Amino acid sequence: MGSDQQRFVSAVRDAEAALRAIFEPTPLQRNDFLSARHGAEVWLKREDLSPVRSYKIRGAANAMRRALAAAPRQRRFVCASAGNHAQGMAFACRHFGTEGVIFMPVTTPQQKIDKTRAFGGEQVEIRLVGDYFDDTLRAAQAFCAEAGAMFLPPYDAREVIEGQATCGLEILAQLPEGVEADLLVLPVGGGGLASGMVELFEALSPATGFRFVEPAGGPSLRRALEAGELVTLDRVDNFVDGAAVARIGDLNFEALRRFDPADVLIAPEDRICGTMVEMLNVEGIVLEPAGALSIDALRDLDLAGRVVVAVVSGGNFDFERLPDVKERALRWEGRKKYYILRLPQRPGALREFLGVLGPNDDISRFEYLKKSARNFGSVLLGIESRSRADFEGLEARMAAAGFGFQDITEDTVITSLII
Repeated sequence: MGSDQQRFVSAVRDAEAALRAIFEPTPLQRNDFLSARHGAEVWLKREDLSPVRSYKIRGAANAMRRALAAAPRQRRFVCASAGNHAQGMAFACRHFGTEGVIFMPVTTPQQKIDKTRAFGGEQVEIRLVGDYFDDTLRAAQAFCAEAGAMFLPPYDAREVIEGQATCGLEILAQLPEGVEADLLVLPVGGGGLASGMVELFEALSPATGFRFVEPAGGPSLRRALEAGELVTLDRVDNFVDGAAVARIGDLNFEALRRFDPADVLIAPEDRICGTMVEMLNVEGIVLEPAGALSIDALRDLDLAGRVVVAVVSGGNFDFERLPDVKERALRWEGRKKYYILRLPQRPGALREFLGVLGPNDDISRFEYLKKSARNFGSVLLGIESRSRADFEGLEARMAAAGFGFQDITEDTVITSLII
């Protein structure tokens, strides 16, 4: 182990010892369901069971601890966050008795605002600024300059990276004696967790391999590795809000830039929804979209006979989003489709259409889009069925009966406007 590695491991051990005054280690659990599916030993590091239901408490608390040690009179901290980092900082403010000013986008779900306020109590003030995170971040940084407060970054700082790496120390201590992880599967947003875990495992468990997971709508690490330098994405899909980052952190990229782009797996948002629903129904585990990333990516890996640890990064899920998650999961499974149906405007046409439905076909939506058409009406038709194969028969019967239709399920422009 080199001197730099020794210093890093020592800093992480100090951080872990300090964190024990705040919360107990999160569980490392062997998951029988996933192990059987993949023919492997699949262990889940349940960061969704931390006091704030994500790993973000580690980096926030460690960064605040280190700042207070260096400047004891510094009692005011600021962060910009859409959720998990905000909750981690709020919890740390209450623990250390400091004042926190937390900037959140105006579009932040009320559930996350309420939880942040609950964790921080009277120690924190929440300010809702900007429709997009970049606007929120600028406002937070401007406030720091004006008020002389200290900005607590979510991922791009050594103290934060060291705090997130305490998750790795727990994993190494919790694995059964004589068992070493062959593969560590890590979600990536800004890169704080991934960079810290890589640095720690390379020092203490060098035989362990790594795979990283990003949402399809925010592959900032994958694009940076492909380009050989940091890049800023032109567009980010915020559905996986805990990992939808346009640009990975500078320090984080330096720790990860040696990896091949193929080491970064891309998880489609609809498939992530399928994983969330499955883990809720089968295992009773509530995951936010970012929290499901590492489990979802197991689908893309050959894990037979291997010992795999997947970090479940968070469970801050607003159940008001559940209908949307279920909808997207059904579409990924091929069990739900949307059509624009051309229905003749004559008596008996609807009865004829109902006759082409199969025994497993269920109409979930039927809405006229053009009510004044003289010969044909356009209908938004939503159909749920038991399997993908059922739709082949349905479409064949509609065509044979002379009904014109267009499958718009995968047309994101149309579906975003009318569904």
